[in-house]
Amino acid sequence: MEHYTPRQRATQRWGALKRERSSWERRWMDIRDYVLPFSGRYSSTDRNRGDKTFSKIIDSSAGGALDILSAGMMAGMTSPARPWFRLATPDTTLMEVDSVKKWLNDVAELMREVFARSNTYRALHVMYEELGAFCTAVNIVDDNYESVIWNTPLTNGEYAIATDHLGRVNTLAREFEYTVAQVVEEFVYGGDWAAKPDWSKVSTTVKNLWDTHKAYENWVPILHLIEPRSLRQRDLEYGRGKMAKNKPFASCYYELGCDEEKVLLESGYDEFPVLSPRWHTRGRDVYGHGPGFKALGDIKQLQHEQLRKGQAIDYMVKPALGLPGEAKGRESNFLPGGVTYMGSAQTAPKGAALFNPTLDLQHLLLDIEDVRKRINRAFYADLFLMISQDQRRMPVTAREIAERHEEKLLMLGPVLERLHDEMLSPLIDSTFAKLVRAGVLPDPPQEMQGMDLKIEFVSTLAQAQRAVGLGSVDRLIGTVTLIAQGKQDPAIFDKLDMDRVIDKYADMLVVDPSLIVTDDKIAIIRDQRAKAQAQAQAAQNAQMQAETAAKLASAKTGEEQNALTDVMRQFQGYT
Repeated sequence: MEHYTPRQRATQRWGALKRERSSWERRWMDIRDYVLPFSGRYSSTDRNRGDKTFSKIIDSSAGGALDILSAGMMAGMTSPARPWFRLATPDTTLMEVDSVKKWLNDVAELMREVFARSNTYRALHVMYEELGAFCTAVNIVDDNYESVIWNTPLTNGEYAIATDHLGRVNTLAREFEYTVAQVVEEFVYGGDWAAKPDWSKVSTTVKNLWDTHKAYENWVPILHLIEPRSLRQRDLEYGRGKMAKNKPFASCYYELGCDEEKVLLESGYDEFPVLSPRWHTRGRDVYGHGPGFKALGDIKQLQHEQLRKGQAIDYMVKPALGLPGEAKGRESNFLPGGVTYMGSAQTAPKGAALFNPTLDLQHLLLDIEDVRKRINRAFYADLFLMISQDQRRMPVTAREIAERHEEKLLMLGPVLERLHDEMLSPLIDSTFAKLVRAGVLPDPPQEMQGMDLKIEFVSTLAQAQRAVGLGSVDRLIGTVTLIAQGKQDPAIFDKLDMDRVIDKYADMLVVDPSLIVTDDKIAIIRDQRAKAQAQAQAAQNAQMQAETAAKLASAKTGEEQNALTDVMRQFQGYT
């Protein structure tokens, strides 16, 4: 059996992954050219290019719609300005314990602080933009000493991915270029210029370029492969240094373009470090499809119609002229302020338009507007701008706005679930694991020992999805209220467990649990209230009895008798 070195095997797999993705590239390039010219890297040398052309973009409506989509997803799913996830336990009874709720809230706050201190939110916005355009996004989440995590979002074309038997992305390969200075900093010195250099990792070429002191900015091609490590020693305890080579996922860097069998870095991860959400997939597809694919035909049509509209305007502003033959060789200046010298009145050549330059653009303008609307629908721009685009003059109630908003957000339901599963949940799980390994989490309460955690998303879009069920609860309460009013019998409300209704309503609205009093505290409050009411009733009864006795005592029935003595004599057997 032929033996391959790790570098040869990695190079061969990179080639196989590129062949597998090749059928998608033509469509991706079209989307890049018409929507995001500065995105997309389809060769290792396609980097740091300021000469990217926008020549195919005549109308920028598609780019504007994509900006609205990415900004709307960012604000609606992972806004830095408000909590967008919380931690919970599968056991709902534990969520009633104050110490458990406080610990879960403190951990979630710590994770949100980590996201804010790192470049997480910038990376997420790039991913939303890539998702809307190319329908697949990739981001590598690495450890970072200062901010716990650091994100490296990749653009379309500079990576290739593969999935496991369940359709989950578990492999990433990418080819990129570093300058000589960057190679030496990261791989020779390990990111620490004060450390002892290890020149055995790089080729002789890189070493010579560094020694010349003049070629620091020369580019060096690098292959990075992250994949499951199937032959790792499972009985080894994971750790730093050599133990990282036996973690579940391998991460290897190789220098390309040289004949030396060098490995720049061999390491590993406890969790798959790559976030690779797809907008939508079908069958065994590895890459996603979605808004950019759907809108591409309309985008091309819009550019074509705008080109024709511009040509029509040119014909009307500057029509083609026909002149007599004797005018040949006599230059004419038709620009504003230009002067043309003519002959005598009898011999001066006279020109005329070759055709009627007055064109009706009304139908073309209407079709352009229709195409723009289709593009906005494809990118969900109409959804995120629903209120501002309302053309009605009559006032709209807040309830109507909420209902229309929730109805439209149902269209994003499947996409939100996929992004939760493929992007946000792995991000939160990975960050939590890094905080555990760093030993910075507070000690959990005794009740949570050995207990799993679950993630609940409470972003604006997630809340809107959950709040769709509020309509049925509202209708139920409204119907019961009408029945009680019609029958004038408030006992009909006994059919509803109002405590449970409030708990479910608050859960669907994602109200902070600390604002809802727990059942055990409610029982104490109600018991104290009942006792207070009983004491008040007893005091009231005693007061009434005292007043009655006073009245009886003041009612004279004889010289030395009154109504009170008469009553007492009756109880004593006297008539």
